[in-house]
Amino acid sequence: MTASAGGLGRVLRLAAARGLNTFGRQILSVAVGWELYERTGSPLTLGLVGLVQVIPVVALFVPAGHLVDHRDRRALTSLAATVTGLAGGGLAVASALHAPVPSYYALLFVLGCATALHSPAASALVPMIIPRDQLARANAIVSSAFELAAIVGPGLAGLLLWLVAPAWVYGLVAATGLASGAIYRTLPAPGPVDAGAAPRTESARRDWRVGLRFIFASDLLLPALTLDLFAVLFAGATALLPVIARDVLAVGPAGLGVLRAAPSLGAIVMALVGARLPAWRRPGHVLLVVVALFGAVTVGFGLSRWFPLSVALLAVGGALDNISVVIRITLEQMVVPDRIRGRVSAVHSVFIGMSNELGELESGVAASLFGAVPAIAAGGAVAIAVAGVVALRWPALRAMPPLTQLQPAEDLAAATPGPSARA
Repeated sequence: MTASAGGLGRVLRLAAARGLNTFGRQILSVAVGWELYERTGSPLTLGLVGLVQVIPVVALFVPAGHLVDHRDRRALTSLAATVTGLAGGGLAVASALHAPVPSYYALLFVLGCATALHSPAASALVPMIIPRDQLARANAIVSSAFELAAIVGPGLAGLLLWLVAPAWVYGLVAATGLASGAIYRTLPAPGPVDAGAAPRTESARRDWRVGLRFIFASDLLLPALTLDLFAVLFAGATALLPVIARDVLAVGPAGLGVLRAAPSLGAIVMALVGARLPAWRRPGHVLLVVVALFGAVTVGFGLSRWFPLSVALLAVGGALDNISVVIRITLEQMVVPDRIRGRVSAVHSVFIGMSNELGELESGVAASLFGAVPAIAAGGAVAIAVAGVVALRWPALRAMPPLTQLQPAEDLAAATPGPSARA
C-alpha cells in the first residue's frame, strides 16, 4: 500500500476514534478516583479500582488474541468502544442512586473486559492501514491524539466535578464511548489477516501460546516490555493523585484535573517535537535512559510540596513516557508477523494492564501501609534500579539498530531458536 490522502484519512479517523475512547476513559478515571476517595477516605479503595480492571485483561487475553487474529479488527474495536460507553452510562446511574461501592467495581470490571479486547484489536489494526516505513510517524499521530485526549479529559473532569455531580460526568463518558464506536465503524474493513504471510501449520493456527512464546523468545520485545511493566508498576503515581491533590497539595478536584493532565501535556509536546527529529540511531539505549529518568522524576514528584513543581515534574515524566511508548509500539509492529499480531498484542496488553492497573493496586496498598509520599518516592527508585538490571541482562536491547531496519521475525513466530529481528 502506498501513502495516499485516503490512507491519511483512515489514520486520522483511527486517531479520532482512539482519542475519543481515551478521552472518555480519562474522564471516568478521574471521576471514579475522586468520588470513591471522597466516600471512603481510603487509598486502598483506589488500588482496588485498578485490580478489578486488570483481572479481565489477564483472564481474557487468550480469547481476545484469537478473536483479533481471526475476526474483523475494525468491528472488534467498535464493539469494545461501545461497551466502554455503556459502562459509563452504568456508572452514571450508580452515582445518581448513590449505589454501594461494589457496584462501581462491577462496572469497572466490565470496562476491563472492553479493554482486554480494544487494546490488542486497535494495536493490530494500525499496520493494516499504513505502510511499514510510515509506522513510526503514524504512531506519533495516534499517540498525539491519545495524549491530547488525556490532557483535555482530566482537566475537564476536574472542572466538571467542581461544578456538577459525578453522575453527569459519567454521562459524558457514555457519549464519548458510543461516538468512538461509531467512528471505528466508518473505517474500511481490513484485508485478510494472512495476506502476504508465510504459510502456517494447523498447530500454529490453534496455539494461543504462540504470542507468549514469541515475546519470551525475543531479545528485544521481552526487555522492552519488562521495562514498561516494572517501571509503571512501581513508579506510576496516577492512582494516588486524588490523595496528593486533597491531602498533600490541598488543591481540590480542579487541581486533581490539572495533575492528571500534566503528564499528557508533556507527552504531546514530546510527540510534536519527536515528529521533527530524525529517527533514533540507538533506540534501545534511549529506552533505557528515559525509563531511568522517569524513575528519577517520580522520586522528585513524591517529595514535592509545591503545586507548580509537581505539575512540571509530571509533565516531564509524560514526555519521557511518550518516547518510551513510541519506541516500544513501533518495535512491536516492526518485528511481529501480521498473522500472529493479534495474539502478541493481546499478551502485550496483559503487560500494559499489569503495569497500569496492578500499579494502581500496588500504589494503594503501599500508601495504606507507608503513606502516599514514601510510596511514590520508593517506586521511582525501583524504576531506576529496573532500568539498570534490564541494561545488564539484555545487552541486545542496548545494541538495537534503528527501528526501520527491523523485519518480522518469522522464525520466532514458529517458536524456533533464532534472532529476534533481522536488519
